[in-house]
Amino acid sequence: MSVFAKYKKGSWTWDNTGDFALGAIKQGEGGELRKSDDKIDINTKLGYDIGNKLYFSLLGGFKTQFTEGFVFNKDGTRARISNLLAPAYALASIGIDYKPNADFTLFLSPITSRTLIVMDDQLSQVGAFGVKPGETVLSEFGAYMTTKYKRNLMENVLLSLKLDLFSNYLDKPNNVDVNLELLFAFKINKFLQASISSTLLYDDNTQVPVKLDNGDYRQGKGVQLKNVLGIGLAYKIQGYKTSG
Repeated sequence: MSVFAKYKKGSWTWDNTGDFALGAIKQGEGGELRKSDDKIDINTKLGYDIGNKLYFSLLGGFKTQFTEGFVFNKDGTRARISNLLAPAYALASIGIDYKPNADFTLFLSPITSRTLIVMDDQLSQVGAFGVKPGETVLSEFGAYMTTKYKRNLMENVLLSLKLDLFSNYLDKPNNVDVNLELLFAFKINKFLQASISSTLLYDDNTQVPVKLDNGDYRQGKGVQLKNVLGIGLAYKIQGYKTSG
């Protein structure tokens, strides 16, 4: 589910978005129900028009998930790797936003504070996601870029792209964190929609499950990939937009 609210008055703009997802799949007869999607992503951006389609902007963001995530070993055991507020990312940023039209935005900031939160005792104790063992917060300061693009490729076919990049000045600034989301949505009729989505994540501080040859998992650095093909009910509710 995606929601948005936009406000414009004079030279000021205020854009708010929220993306939420929670899904599960059951593989085979008698198989265990496993989470297939889980996302809370809220953003707000206040901008002042400085001309040439540029806006001096303040951006805030918050990301986490609704519930626990696990890896499942070959022997049937499982290990928790995430939870509500574990991790969560709170971001505050000052920069320039380029908005040539309603379908594209590019925000660049040399001044960004990002706070990583791990409010799960088990994950905190092992130093998951880059926090020191036993601690629940990691503060970072660096440069941030985010861009969004959407376009109707043809009737009833929508392309949506989002890319986030973050470099931490305080620790290995050359190791850039990446969040790339790509979505193709195909409208079948008024109530049915098919979608193909791909997500790529990389965070140098985050240990991710790496599958071994025997089917078990160990923790290590790596790229996280998720691909989802879905067909389901869809209904569009017009967003709220106002000008003063």
